[in-house]
Amino acid sequence: MTPRQLGGVSFWYADIGLPERRRPALAGDQTADVVIIGAGYTGLWTAYYLCKAQPGLSVLVLEKEFAGYGASGRNGGWLTGGFAWNHDRYARTHGPLAVRAMVDAMNGTVAEVLHVARHEQIDADILPTDELMVATAPAQLARLQAEVSHRRSWGEEGRVRSITAAEVAARIAIPGVLGGMIVSGVARVQPAKLVRGLALAAERAGARIHEGTEVLSYAPGEVRTTQGTVRAPVILRATEGFTATLPGHRRDWLPLNSAQIVTEPLPPEVWDRIGWHGHEILGDFANAYCYCQRTREGRIAVGGRGVPYRFGSAVDRSGVPDAETLRRLTAILHRHFPAARGARIDHGWCGVLGVPRDWCATVGFDPATGLGHAGGYVGVGVSTSNLAGRTLADLALRRDTALTRLPWVNRPVRRWEPEPLRWIGVHALYAALNAGDRREARLGLARTSTLARVAGWLAGR
Repeated sequence: MTPRQLGGVSFWYADIGLPERRRPALAGDQTADVVIIGAGYTGLWTAYYLCKAQPGLSVLVLEKEFAGYGASGRNGGWLTGGFAWNHDRYARTHGPLAVRAMVDAMNGTVAEVLHVARHEQIDADILPTDELMVATAPAQLARLQAEVSHRRSWGEEGRVRSITAAEVAARIAIPGVLGGMIVSGVARVQPAKLVRGLALAAERAGARIHEGTEVLSYAPGEVRTTQGTVRAPVILRATEGFTATLPGHRRDWLPLNSAQIVTEPLPPEVWDRIGWHGHEILGDFANAYCYCQRTREGRIAVGGRGVPYRFGSAVDRSGVPDAETLRRLTAILHRHFPAARGARIDHGWCGVLGVPRDWCATVGFDPATGLGHAGGYVGVGVSTSNLAGRTLADLALRRDTALTRLPWVNRPVRRWEPEPLRWIGVHALYAALNAGDRREARLGLARTSTLARVAGWLAGR
């Protein structure tokens, strides 16, 4: 089933319209106190908190396209506050108490984003709800139970719990469900509305945003662009999946592709069969997982991995997913929501997210050079970017705070392998994960298939 529209950045922009007028490009050489490269969530949160903390600070944000063009305007709309990385890796360098502090800080991002949205009057279809992760095979149920136990052991006893298949069915009708995991204190958002509102809030706070300004290179004290050079003592990189496009950073974070489809608005009789009246953000415990939301106007958005990676860390700019990706996402839609099988697919789109080699996010800043960065969120950037922005602001202002002592600060970034090893490895990884899901479903395995376990080990997860 071919969507009525492909690309065009995302459905979220089709919903509200692409910016009719772009912000002015940089007008020749300039100076600033702080330059931020990238006007997505991370860059905008950083600019917002810098200006709020020190009014009068000259903060300049440079963006090649327009604010929110990248993952910030294309993601699944999950505001979760979840700690999605390997706890033990952070604990090896900082100890378990520091990791628990980071878990708590991440959990607090949802309330912080909601507070700012209320204070700045950002209308982003924000709906507080639960996260519901389901298992539809015995191996998935084993992973679910392990995840609940793991997260509770790291301090999330109050927000993470398992529920029975009957309890899942009382919320939403998904065929073959064996159980579920509930994470409380999350929210559904319309991503493009959030990033557009955040850009305006940052400007009101005093930041200057220049769109249509491509950064060619940067070094301590200087950022070279297509429109001129900016000199500043502090330069912060907030480019996430687009980091590989900058000279010298091609192997820092891998631009992993993610794609989504969205249905037409479903009629009440279909929703009566599906349920989902709590509007939970929804996913599953398949190895090649999916993520879904029920939108403001009653559509179902389904996301997942398609063709995961393009050779040489190339970044697709069109946002048009390939036919096989659309087929896989449509199959997930029909499998989990058979009542929506007759629904038209209105839109399909894709984008890239940033993945570190050890799958652990970082925030970094060197006071000697004034250079900083944040990213590598591995797909949970809606909430993580808020914590990163607050942390980068404290670091740039040379503040010693609880945030600047969190274990992801100045964590060394291990580089990805050179090509063609990157391309071969990533494609082999996802082929193994998909094959593992098929094997688990066919044989009814009670544990993760060997293929999927080996794939995870090779990936460094």
